Amino acid sequence: MIIVFLRTIIIFLSIIVSMRLMGKRQLGELEPSELVVTVLISDITSHPLENIGSPLLYGLIPIFSLLCCEILISGLTVKSIRFRKFICGAPSIIIAGGKVNQKEMLKNRFTVDELMEELRKSGVMDISTVKHAILETDGTLSILPYASQSPVTPAQMALNVSDNEYPVIVVSDGRVLSENLKVLGRDEKWLNRQLKSRGVSSPGEVYIMSADREGKIYLAKKEKGS
Repeated sequence: MIIVFLRTIIIFLSIIVSMRLMGKRQLGELEPSELVVTVLISDITSHPLENIGSPLLYGLIPIFSLLCCEILISGLTVKSIRFRKFICGAPSIIIAGGKVNQKEMLKNRFTVDELMEELRKSGVMDISTVKHAILETDGTLSILPYASQSPVTPAQMALNVSDNEYPVIVVSDGRVLSENLKVLGRDEKWLNRQLKSRGVSSPGEVYIMSADREGKIYLAKKEKGS
């Protein structure tokens, strides 16, 4: 049992390292080569886990061999436009000038139902309001509405607005995140003052607290029993 446990931990850590080296991608955003590597790794790692008699290296060597191939392919896609187009494909214009390109729809095996689903996800209910829609290589749909259908921006209305600051979590489930306080240029004395002004005696009573450089603070206390 101990051997099985150790083999599982080693393979698990190896897969985690491999996925981290492949980069931060969601499953739906994987390029074809990355998806192939992911599927193969999941299949290869099952054999040394099921067959205790086979050497562990029989599972580790293919994992890192596939990882090396993926890193090599990724490097080539960065350097060569032609190779990148061959491996990853090219974006397809599904809607141009408000008109659906039926040839591209057929070429990509993209159905009308799928098109409408992607439009609805972007808050678009009427195809006639879309000027351009591009099917990206990762399967997502980028949508550009007509100018008349786009939200008005402060710049268009000649309004002077300040840029929003990025909020940082300073207390998470009762734990003070000191590094994040430093990012804001604050310390725990400042934190304690903010807590007391909101009727909180200690960070242990806070579920989440965020703050930004402009002094905007969001605080949620822990619920009873949590």
